[in-house]
Amino acid sequence: MRIKSHWFKAGRQHTPKELAGAVSFTVSRIADNALKNTRNAKFEVAIGPQYFAFLAEFTVFLIQVADRIAYQQLSAEDRHAFTSTLVNRVGDTYAENQSRLQGGELGACKQRFVDQLNQRAGEYADFDYGADGPSFHFSRYLGFCMEQVMDKQDSFWIIDQMMSIEAPKSVEMLEKTMRDLFESEPPQPVSAE
Repeated sequence: MRIKSHWFKAGRQHTPKELAGAVSFTVSRIADNALKNTRNAKFEVAIGPQYFAFLAEFTVFLIQVADRIAYQQLSAEDRHAFTSTLVNRVGDTYAENQSRLQGGELGACKQRFVDQLNQRAGEYADFDYGADGPSFHFSRYLGFCMEQVMDKQDSFWIIDQMMSIEAPKSVEMLEKTMRDLFESEPPQPVSAE
């Protein structure tokens, strides 16, 4: 999956809200890709409530990752602005899709997503995220949450799928995107010699 992760206007710092806007698009794309990969690996994720439950859990995981990366890069005030904007943008996208495809009031869909995120944030807070990325327990908790989403025949194996495949690839993409976005200069073109 290709993700654009560079600013194309040189010479200025971007606000935490601008960074969050760019990251929100990436988070949604990565979560969609993880769902697609999981289904391609022969896990049954039915269109409807299970589909949106999967996306919600994976998106919440990615927001936790983005917040931990922001913690390493931004002041406390800027991190708060970044994470708040990220949650609202991703929540809007998630709620719009869920409301359009499943019905239900847009505000209620977003509120359920935010409530779930707030609950999970307290739970993920117990796990470390260091220079090497999420700890074993951080990624394992994603697997545990996904186990609750999956049908019985897939619930045991989903933990391994999340920990071994989807979480590492997704974290790598998100870390690269955020690293690139935190740089204020666009990449230099490669000259053909």
